[in-house]
Amino acid sequence: MEHQNEHRMEVRGPRGVSRIEVLDGPTGRRRWPDDLKARIVAESFQPGARVCDVAAKYGLIARHLSGWRGLARKGELVVPMDAVPAFVPLVIEPSVDAAAATASADADVIKVEICGAVLHVTPDCSPDRAAALVAALRKVL
Repeated sequence: MEHQNEHRMEVRGPRGVSRIEVLDGPTGRRRWPDDLKARIVAESFQPGARVCDVAAKYGLIARHLSGWRGLARKGELVVPMDAVPAFVPLVIEPSVDAAAATASADADVIKVEICGAVLHVTPDCSPDRAAALVAALRKVL
């Protein structure tokens, strides 16, 4: 990462001494090449990485890194495939009547396996609750 160098000198002129500052290096808004953005985003996707820590490492505001991560999720920023977390699509089928649901209660249980741990999700579990359970399981594994 580049740092700004500052050079100062004094110039004597007809009006006395003037001070001149020359700034060398990045100033103001920085331009991040897409390949560097992709590497930073990939690092933030690593298990145990925190957005705020990765952002601080590169002198970014966490909000900017979060924005880049959003672009990567939408496919607008190309990140190496091995760095992107894998997601499995979840399809929710329409509910059946209560009698049929009771008869096939064991057959309708969704089993989600994460790192060897199995989470059993029953049909009466809301999608939000199921997502929260999976997130909590991933956090402890």
